[in-house]
Amino acid sequence: MQTAEVVIIGGGIVGSSIAYHLTAAGCSNVLVIERETAQGKGSTGKSMGGVRAQFSTPVNIQMSLYSIPFYASFEERLGHPSGYRSQGYLFCATEEKHMAYLRTNHAKQVAMGLKAVRLISGDEIRRMFPQLRGDDIVGGSFCPTDGFVDPYSAMIGMMTWAADHGAKLWKNADVIGIQRDGQGIAGVETTKGTVFTRKVVNCAGAWAAGIAKMAGVDLPVEPLRRMLVPTEPFDQFPHGAPMIIDMSNGFHFRPEGLGFLLAWNDPEETPGYKTDFDPGFIEKILTRAAERVPVFENLAVNPKRAWAGLYEMTPDHHPILGPVQDLPGFFLANGFSGHGVMHAPATGKILSDLILAGKTDLVDASLLGLSRFAEGRMIEETAVL
Repeated sequence: MQTAEVVIIGGGIVGSSIAYHLTAAGCSNVLVIERETAQGKGSTGKSMGGVRAQFSTPVNIQMSLYSIPFYASFEERLGHPSGYRSQGYLFCATEEKHMAYLRTNHAKQVAMGLKAVRLISGDEIRRMFPQLRGDDIVGGSFCPTDGFVDPYSAMIGMMTWAADHGAKLWKNADVIGIQRDGQGIAGVETTKGTVFTRKVVNCAGAWAAGIAKMAGVDLPVEPLRRMLVPTEPFDQFPHGAPMIIDMSNGFHFRPEGLGFLLAWNDPEETPGYKTDFDPGFIEKILTRAAERVPVFENLAVNPKRAWAGLYEMTPDHHPILGPVQDLPGFFLANGFSGHGVMHAPATGKILSDLILAGKTDLVDASLLGLSRFAEGRMIEETAVL
C-alpha cells in the first residue's frame, strides 16, 4: 500500500500552493491527487487572474498582504514566472454611499499595513482616464500594488518546485472514498489504488462538498457560474490601465493581450455546475461596457473565445480553512468565493502551518474554521466581484 504524510485532493492553484509550502517547510512526503489529465482544468485555468488587497475584512486584507508580495517575488523564489503585473485596481464610486464604504475599507487597509492604497477624487479619475464616462463618478480608491497574475503559470511554478523537492502529483486519478478509523482520517481510496495517510486536505474547488461528504463532513460550498468575455485587439483605451470597477453595477475590466477582458456578476445567475458559456451574456456585458466606456461601443468580441468558470461560494464569501474539529487529520481549503487565485499563496502558508505546527501567525485561523457556520460567527465580505 502507498503511504503519504499528507494527501492533497485537487491539483489547482490552491492545492499546488499547499504542496509548495509543505515541501518548503521540510515535509516532502506529499501526494497531490488531480482527477483531470492536466492541472488547471477546474477554476484555476478559467480565472480572471486579479490580485488585490482592497478588501473590507482584516482577514482578507492579511491574506492579500502575504499573497501579493509572494507573487511579486515569485520568479526569484521559485524560478518560474507568475506573470504578476502591478497595474492596480481602481474602484469608481458613483454614489456617496460607495465613497463612505471605500473610506471605511481604506482606514482598515491602512491600519493593516497597506501603505500604497489611496482615496481619489472624481476629478482625478476623469484626468487619469478621460475615456471613461465620468459625469457620475464621485471618487474612488486606487492601489498600485494590486494587479494581475497568470494563474496557470503560478500553479505550474508551485507544483514544479514542490515536485522537485519530493512531492508527487497523480493526474487522471479520481478519489472514490475517504477512510476513517478511531483516530480520524486513515486513508484515501483512488482509481489508482489506496493511499494510507493520517492527513488529507480537501482542495477540490467547486467540487469540494462532494469530497467532504465522502469523509462524512457537511461543507457549505456551492458552485456559481461566472462568465468572462475577452475582446479582439482594441487600442482606444490605454493598456497600462488597472482593473477598473464600476461600483454602480459591478462591471469591471482589465487589459488582456492586445484587447481587454470584461467581467460582470450577473445577479440572475443561480448556483449549479453550469460550465457552458451563455451567448446571451455578451449583449448584457457589452451594454454595461459601452455605458461606462463610450469607445467600447466599437469593441469586437468573438463569442467562441468567451468562457465560463465556477466560483466556489460560501454563505459569508470567506474561505473555509483549517482542520475539521471532530475529524482529526481532515483539513479544508475551500470556498474562496472568487478569491482563490489571489489568496492561494496565503492559503498554502496557513494550511502548511496548521498541518505541521497546529497553529499559524498569518491570520486568526479560528475565524475561518468550518465551525463558524454552526456557531453563528460568520464574517461577511462585501467587496466581492
